[in-house]
Amino acid sequence: MSNATLPPLMPPRAPLAMPVQDIHRAPNRHGRGFWRLATTPANLWARRVFVFGGALLLTAYSVEKINKVFNSLGLSTLGVIMLILFTILSFWISLSFVSSLGGFVSLLRGGGLGLGIKRSGPLPTLHDRTALLLPTYNEPPERLMANLRAMLHSLHETGQADAFDVFILSDTTNPDIWVQEEQAFLTLSKNPLAKGRVFYRRRAHNIDRKAGNLGEWVRDYGAAYPHMLTLDADSLMDGGVMVRMAAAMEQHPHVGLIQSLPAIVDGHTLFARMQQFAGRIYGPLIAHGIAWWHGSEGNYWGHNAIIRTQAFAEQAGLPHLPGKPPFGGHILSHDFIEAALMRRGGWAIHMVPGLHGSYEESPPSLTDIAIRDRRWCQGNLQHARLLGTKGLHWISRSHMLVGMGAYVMSPLWLLFLLCGILISLQAHFYHPEYFGTQRTLYPHWPHVDPIQARTVFFGTMFILLAPKLLAFIASCASPTERRECGGVLALGCSVLLETILGALIAPIAMLIQTSAILSILLGRDSGWSAQNRLDGRVPLAEISRRYGIYTILGVLLSAAAWSVSTALFLWMIPVLIGLVLAIPLVALTSSRSFGESARHTGLLLIPEESAPPPILSYAHDEQSRIPTPQKVTDAFHLLRSSTELSALHRAALPPSRKAGDPINIPQLTGLIKLRESSSLEAALARLNPKEKAALLTCNEGLSRLLRLPET
Repeated sequence: MSNATLPPLMPPRAPLAMPVQDIHRAPNRHGRGFWRLATTPANLWARRVFVFGGALLLTAYSVEKINKVFNSLGLSTLGVIMLILFTILSFWISLSFVSSLGGFVSLLRGGGLGLGIKRSGPLPTLHDRTALLLPTYNEPPERLMANLRAMLHSLHETGQADAFDVFILSDTTNPDIWVQEEQAFLTLSKNPLAKGRVFYRRRAHNIDRKAGNLGEWVRDYGAAYPHMLTLDADSLMDGGVMVRMAAAMEQHPHVGLIQSLPAIVDGHTLFARMQQFAGRIYGPLIAHGIAWWHGSEGNYWGHNAIIRTQAFAEQAGLPHLPGKPPFGGHILSHDFIEAALMRRGGWAIHMVPGLHGSYEESPPSLTDIAIRDRRWCQGNLQHARLLGTKGLHWISRSHMLVGMGAYVMSPLWLLFLLCGILISLQAHFYHPEYFGTQRTLYPHWPHVDPIQARTVFFGTMFILLAPKLLAFIASCASPTERRECGGVLALGCSVLLETILGALIAPIAMLIQTSAILSILLGRDSGWSAQNRLDGRVPLAEISRRYGIYTILGVLLSAAAWSVSTALFLWMIPVLIGLVLAIPLVALTSSRSFGESARHTGLLLIPEESAPPPILSYAHDEQSRIPTPQKVTDAFHLLRSSTELSALHRAALPPSRKAGDPINIPQLTGLIKLRESSSLEAALARLNPKEKAALLTCNEGLSRLLRLPET
């Protein structure tokens, strides 16, 4: 088949320089300001004083109270350690609480937009072109294309679809999924909504993971597109939202990035439904709060955001950190750093949580989210080496600290818990001296003040749970949202259910994150594996193998606490229950049937389920057409079955190796195995995945495979 009849894989190249940034030197801002930008709110300084000042005051009050709990014991090593830990933990939860107060006010006032963006009304007219960048790594192609077709449909309805081109940027290493991607692209390219506006590129060498994938596109094609809208494999965005965000970029030339607030949808297991309920009900409160005091120094979450291509190319070229992984090499949590570097270069970074129509999915189980979090944990801890980057805004440094704190707090909570146990043990075995060397009328009665202890406990619990209460009130204040969540009673029961299950899971998650940090400190790299986005039933034996250690630990701690004192046992009950019940708890929350039961009874319901917006309906319609179960077809059989697909695959191959180029060992061994195979089935039995993928990039290997008889 002639290449002229094939859809274009990529448009003409439009190179754009993207220099690697020097984190030890001040950036070139090209005359742009730094401390105050054109889109900075006038009273932003007052909001930040309120948030940080309020958090410090709350922390000081809490520390003063906790110090009085042990006022008769005097200073001790354990007491000082516990006081230091409590100070850090108290500031962490106080900062979240005060920020949520700002979010509560913003929500009730209908804020969370800015930059002239409107939720409804006529769509603005676009003049510039925007590239939708969809990176993928070993994801199911049919599901990927279903969401993409839904977004193309939604864009078509805006009447401005011609302002957007789509780039599927593959880093897939699985050879079978790679050829399935090409087949799915070939099918999509024949759709009238996609014709001439959807492109596909697979990198032969996926250097620097997702950041390298996007950076390579910018260097090759960025000059043709003033804006790029970054997506994830599970992203879904309404066409109108894309148009409004692109128009805001056109109207504000000093804005470098606008981050939307993706709502989690399509959860089926109980765990995924908990995640999407929490994200949908509590998430807006938190996001409105941070947007309220971040202002033009917002953050970037890596997807569902629109970026000015010039700003990204000019300032966001990421350096490699010296040393080996996990702390050296390429930067894993690149999104935080890219936003910080763009803001360092004088570009405004904004979040618009009040603009609805941006969606993503959640991992279906605690196990799946732990695998993802292990990689995020490594990336966020890596930021410790970037805190000293010259020229960063102090808010950008706070983003990095918050990202690190999200994981560091787990071992700190664990240490705080252990210190409490040790103090109880000390009190149990220590015999006090009632009369000292000096004569006194009354003995020295050592005591822990129970009133102060209760004050600290209930005060801490209030600060922890207040954001959920405020989010509940804000949801009830909206008649539409209240109705679509099942009413006040159902919404309240859902908040209670999520809070109880979340509290039970918390000690397991604390230990998982603590072990992840220890693993990273021991020098173990997280690697790069595709994320599980599908509901797969996990056998009870597998859950028992993974989580049996937490149950054993819970039983041992329970016995130890009971033997010391009943008070210690009761104090530790919230932690002990979650650990002892780890296996049934994970099995329960990983269950699709329990998740669907909760939905049918009206629990953990979100508005997008009661009244699905058009973009979700389009996506569900597209996904319903995917065969179930999906048939995984071998790459070689697929290529042999279609001359059109075979021609497309050949057109996408990288240049052939020249004399002196590095030798591809898997390709070389694969060619030898092919020469020694009498049939395709014999070859497939001998080739490993790396050799198979290497042969698919080689014209000689491809020709030999296509000539082999089936058996």
